[in-house]
Amino acid sequence: MESLPSLYTSMFPPAPKWGFNDIPSLKGKVVIVTGGNTGIAEVMCRELLNHDAKLYILARSLGKADAAIADLVKKTGKTNVKAIQCDLADLRSVKRAAAEFLSKERQLHILFNSAGVMYAPMSMLTSQGYDLQFGTNVLGHFYLTQLLLPVLLSTAAANPGQVRVVTTSSSANHGAPSKGIIYEYLKDGPQRTKKGDSYMEYYMSKWGNAVYAQELGRRYGNQGLFSCALDPGWIRTNLWQYQGNIRGLMTGWMLNDVEHGALTPLYAGTAPEAAKCPNGQFFVPWARAGRARKDTEYPEAGKKLWEYCVAQVQAFEAQRS
Repeated sequence: MESLPSLYTSMFPPAPKWGFNDIPSLKGKVVIVTGGNTGIAEVMCRELLNHDAKLYILARSLGKADAAIADLVKKTGKTNVKAIQCDLADLRSVKRAAAEFLSKERQLHILFNSAGVMYAPMSMLTSQGYDLQFGTNVLGHFYLTQLLLPVLLSTAAANPGQVRVVTTSSSANHGAPSKGIIYEYLKDGPQRTKKGDSYMEYYMSKWGNAVYAQELGRRYGNQGLFSCALDPGWIRTNLWQYQGNIRGLMTGWMLNDVEHGALTPLYAGTAPEAAKCPNGQFFVPWARAGRARKDTEYPEAGKKLWEYCVAQVQAFEAQRS
């Protein structure tokens, strides 16, 4: 279960000391935001445009992304934004999205791995048969980042200290099982059906996000890449759609608005002082350095998750060849 202090500070953080006006100029910076057509990520996109980023929104629905872009252009007056279709629950779509981006750009300064699924029913699987939450939140973003890693590293070589991968986790990382991830529960099968549940799967995926950020920084920090994860706080978005009415009534009053939810990821991705933190840093509401569960920092946990994800991607690519 989540530790009570972490849960409390996520629901009731101190007043923010950093705001959107503190975002530095992003002119000349190329930025990707997954899931940028809705919720917290849409507010992030608004502020990234307001500060002159060249923005790519990766979204499952191209129609919804185009509608969001029209609204963003109207609000900001900035037109330097494009949409790319990307369903993180389908590795084929992830591969196509990365290829489309790389056909348009030779630089990438900030990758926001922001999209997510929460409490999805156990019957919901990705196109490759993984739990929808792990497949979207962890494996889909892992594959996307791997495909974009060459351009991230080449950009970092030319722009030391300016390239970041920001992965959205949650205070829910504290609720993961003692092992962090029970790998037998990630694909359809007897153990998953008998013992798994949608809440556990979500907690495992958010633990995995924090572990992944640590491992990415561990492997590539010496090449100029800054990797971090974060808890955006308890925010009122459609992420709660699978929660159910009873739980919704219990938690709804605790939720903050999306404007607050965008603070911590934007701080992690743009604030000069954020990149001075140790690689793999975990940020907490609102826009502060904090910590995820201690075992997310263990190198052996990072190595195991990384090797698992690599094996899944290799199996997928072998099937396509």
